[in-house]
Amino acid sequence: MKRNVVVNLLLLAAVAALAVLPLAIGAGDGHEEPFAGADAQAETAIAELAPDYKPWFASLYEPPSGEIESALFALQAAIGAGFLGYYFGVARTRNRLRPASAADLAPGADRGGAAEPGGG
Repeated sequence: MKRNVVVNLLLLAAVAALAVLPLAIGAGDGHEEPFAGADAQAETAIAELAPDYKPWFASLYEPPSGEIESALFALQAAIGAGFLGYYFGVARTRNRLRPASAADLAPGADRGGAAEPGGG
């Protein structure tokens, strides 16, 4: 097998392990919401420590349900991933199609291959 195939398979196995391992070991068992986000946990902690706390501002839009909120978050993540993938693809293609720079050419030769006057 080629080295990059082995590396890709190892990376895929690591990602799968990171996704499955918390479920397999029962992480979060005994909690009301085992996989609640940090925002929800922080909100609960603040409510317990300072019950009279008032937030500085309110959300501009409050989704009607948690499923819609999750869907909007997933959409935001997909748009961001698409943007990053497009950017890196364009950057890689530009790098591959860029002509050789003057530093890559042999000393004393210009882009046409002719020697510079004065032996330079």
